[in-house]
Amino acid sequence: MDTPMTSGPGDPGGDGSGGQGRGGDGDEGYLTGQLLIAMPTMLDPRFERTVIYVCAHSADGAMGLVLNKLVGSLTFPDLLAQLGIDGPEARQDIRIHFGGPVETGRGFVLHSAEYLQDSSLKVNDAMALTATVDILRDMAKGAGPRNALLALGYAGWGPGQLDMEIQKNGWLHAPADELLVFDDELDDKWDRAIRKLGFDASMLSGDAGHA
Repeated sequence: MDTPMTSGPGDPGGDGSGGQGRGGDGDEGYLTGQLLIAMPTMLDPRFERTVIYVCAHSADGAMGLVLNKLVGSLTFPDLLAQLGIDGPEARQDIRIHFGGPVETGRGFVLHSAEYLQDSSLKVNDAMALTATVDILRDMAKGAGPRNALLALGYAGWGPGQLDMEIQKNGWLHAPADELLVFDDELDDKWDRAIRKLGFDASMLSGDAGHA
């Protein structure tokens, strides 16, 4: 697998799978720094029961990373070997997530914002996104961010597309917190994200409305 880490984060796309644009932080009406939670009626198997962290959302589109799916065929040491990164024995506990269907050979690290590079996209005061080989080197030797999620690929939407999908009850949205974003309990992450809204997943239906 070709897995280039690049000089900066990727741009938003369309229908969760491609396009152009770049989001900002704190724009009224936009969801940068929040969670997207797939409705139970989501038919696309790539996004069924997914929780997505929105890294950028603006009038130009949106970009985010899926938090609760793994790339089962690749380990962190394997990834480092493919990238030609030498050094101490790589940590085995770093898992590789399926970030979304766009540019699945490209790596992204969503992480706590005390660690920043010149090329990092600072999502907000707590979170940042970096897509360089250097952050992998730091993570391999234990000098990376305090919290980090490594993903291949991303989810993207074109201008206005995410807003339209939310209006059609494709997604709920909720505030993000570091524990939910970074913990390793993937099987119930979708249920826990919904509970942040104050109700149980069993109460949802296709016409439940959006948050």
